[in-house]
Amino acid sequence: MRNRRLLVFASLTFAWMFGLSSERMQAQDNAAPSTMASIDPYLMDRDAEIAMARSAGPNSISSGAKVLVLGRHGYETAVEGKNDFVCLVGRSWDLQKNNPAFWDPKIHGPICLSAPAVRSYLKVWLKKTELAIAGRSNTQIEDAIREGIAKGELPTPEPGSMAYMMSKQGYLNASIKGPWLPHVMFYVPEVDPKALQSEGDDVPLDAHEDKVARFTVIDVPVSKWSDGTPAEDAHSH
Repeated sequence: MRNRRLLVFASLTFAWMFGLSSERMQAQDNAAPSTMASIDPYLMDRDAEIAMARSAGPNSISSGAKVLVLGRHGYETAVEGKNDFVCLVGRSWDLQKNNPAFWDPKIHGPICLSAPAVRSYLKVWLKKTELAIAGRSNTQIEDAIREGIAKGELPTPEPGSMAYMMSKQGYLNASIKGPWLPHVMFYVPEVDPKALQSEGDDVPLDAHEDKVARFTVIDVPVSKWSDGTPAEDAHSH
């Protein structure tokens, strides 16, 4: 039986996530470190990060998408796009502030975002990255996002905001030590997941409400990874 709790930005919010979604991360009781010690452990080889980012979506989309990579001062454009999608690899600071993996440099969430998500959700993800690199604590980052949303300085997801997370290369939590399931994420106005009856074992989706960024993400698992191979051996819990 599939575990109904997602263990992700994350979305990577950015799930997790950049929505990497914090519900997909391994639940633990101890508190996360308060600030980033150094940007160095989070940096990747540029070509490897581009390839990982593109692996998030179907080739017909990701091959023409803009690609962002993490640099010392935040995400920067590595490849200019030919369509309206943006692909990147989300890091750990899209988690809830008390998650012990909040500063875990091993966390990588490849994701490809639609144009509406780029115009809205991505801005929140980039703001979190800016704050993390600036030395803000996990609590300060969450408070800043909450305040920015409340004041209208940061957007909630536009209609049509969605993302692909179909990469085999992700590392979403220490328990799974790899990707979860290939899935498509839909960002919708804040709604209680209970209204979607998403806890039923026969319901083909999961939902998580992000009370900080004021949206709900709906995750729909798909049958294949982005390279076309079947997902039957993927982690289901």
